[in-house]
Amino acid sequence: MIKELLEQLAPLDAQIAALRGGAQDEESQMAAITAHASELAELAVEEDEILRCCGPLTAEDRVFLARHPERPHIDETINALFTDFFEQCGDRQCREDSAILGGIARFHGMPVTVIGHRKGSTLEENMACNFGMPGPEGYRKALRLMKQAEKFGRPIITFIDTPGAYPGKEAEERGQGEAIARNLMEMSGLTVPVIAVVTGEGSSGGALALGVANHILMLENAVYSVLSPEGFASILWKDSSRSGEACEIMKLTAQDLYKGGIVEEIIPEPVGGAQRSHAALFAAMDTALKNHLTALCKMSGKALADQRYKKFRQIGEAKRA
Repeated sequence: MIKELLEQLAPLDAQIAALRGGAQDEESQMAAITAHASELAELAVEEDEILRCCGPLTAEDRVFLARHPERPHIDETINALFTDFFEQCGDRQCREDSAILGGIARFHGMPVTVIGHRKGSTLEENMACNFGMPGPEGYRKALRLMKQAEKFGRPIITFIDTPGAYPGKEAEERGQGEAIARNLMEMSGLTVPVIAVVTGEGSSGGALALGVANHILMLENAVYSVLSPEGFASILWKDSSRSGEACEIMKLTAQDLYKGGIVEEIIPEPVGGAQRSHAALFAAMDTALKNHLTALCKMSGKALADQRYKKFRQIGEAKRA
């Protein structure tokens, strides 16, 4: 459903972009908007009418939106939410992994450590970042930055968007499973605030290796699951074409996970998906992060580690009872 609506919106978006003239600076853009005000208003009305047809989204719709190539990526997110970002590279053991982006930054003046999966925005960047599938070096780099953050008392904010850790033979030979397991163990005992934000697709241990947090936030159309719907369908029914059915069964949406007590907050997206307005999304993300970070910074190191441990130990207890 949502895919068809976005296809209807595509030509209208193209017309609006053409009327705006593709201007990069604000002054030129405002001049173009003024010159074509009536036409832009008519196109906006048409778009609103189409978007009003966007009823309740299915789990399959949300998986489609979570994977949309024009959703904000980690680079854009850092530029929009943080200042003074200083990237740190390498795991100090083997090599640099471009699928993980991390470094030091300031969030409203507060020093923080920011780490996230990086997919890239073009085919060349996708290839360089291995489509957001880190190897063990990426997770060791992330852990190095997290331990450094703990040493200097900096809160940690992670952004999760990956189809999973790279499953190749070379990654396994270099200790992929061990690197992920060590992250899970070390993150559970960190004495600084840890906030994880699932921005797109969070799959398998590749996502969880950045997700052992005090508070987990999810964008409205993000998904978080043990594996992809295609993988689930292939294992359960030997038929990956039943991935749409798998989406419903897996309970992988932000709404499902919020009900299950796994996610602390769902960050709203613009109607039609995050790709419709990056600015609106970043404003909502900024507010949510500020609120959660303020609350967590009031806790002691021991209380933070205890809260994080209890959070994950309690997952699923109600169902078992």
